[in-house]
Amino acid sequence: MDPSLLIGILLAFGGLWAMIQLEGASLNALLLPAPMVLVFGATIAIGIAGGTLRDAAGAVRSLPRAFIGIKGSTEALIDTVVGYAEKARAEGLLALESAVADERDPLLRHALQSIADGTDAEDLRVVLEDRVATVAAERRTASRFYSALGGYAPTVGIVGTVVSLTHVLEYLDKPDQLGPLIAAAFVATLWGLLSANFIWLPIGTRLQRLAEIEVDRMTLVTEGMLAVQAGNPPMLVAERLRALAPEAKPGRGRAKAAADEPADAGV
Repeated sequence: MDPSLLIGILLAFGGLWAMIQLEGASLNALLLPAPMVLVFGATIAIGIAGGTLRDAAGAVRSLPRAFIGIKGSTEALIDTVVGYAEKARAEGLLALESAVADERDPLLRHALQSIADGTDAEDLRVVLEDRVATVAAERRTASRFYSALGGYAPTVGIVGTVVSLTHVLEYLDKPDQLGPLIAAAFVATLWGLLSANFIWLPIGTRLQRLAEIEVDRMTLVTEGMLAVQAGNPPMLVAERLRALAPEAKPGRGRAKAAADEPADAGV
């Protein structure tokens, strides 16, 4: 789990709370139901109107990913692929079928089954790359949805302020009430800016980054399993994948592959 989004949002609102305390202002003055309902409700409604219901539903389903992040590490993924390379080299490609049921990664599972079924390398590449492209498109749609909310929210806040100021004009004959009313009117603008920059835009940016990481990992799986199908030595597979993911550190798979390589080379 990567809690960076949650930590960042909490720190942002913590900074706001600290400013309120230092200024001697009242937090209750900002927690007004009317502007908050308008800003959050109208912003989400406009976001739904700007796409399809399927886009909105997909964005909601993607929300937990923004807080949880991507499970598993790149190092572990490389070790898994190298492990399959070792198994294929020792027992043959058909032996990979026994690992299909236990594999939890959908792309890896599909690649294992296709290799065991004798799918042509070029056909397998096309199918795997199509799956990567499909996932990338879905992830981009969710990211754009929240980024769009971040664009709408400030404008909705201004609309709320204009509406409130229109109401304030009814009290021009009561100067003693104008101050609090004008202050309350600008709360809508405040929540528009806050929700955009403290919530919606960070979520959209986070989902975009997670999508990039996920696509990179799926590309890693694609290249790795194609190398396994081609019969490349485990050590070569490990080196190839680590070249694609330079942040990955040597793990069990590379160490074992290096130990097995001299024996294989002498066959």
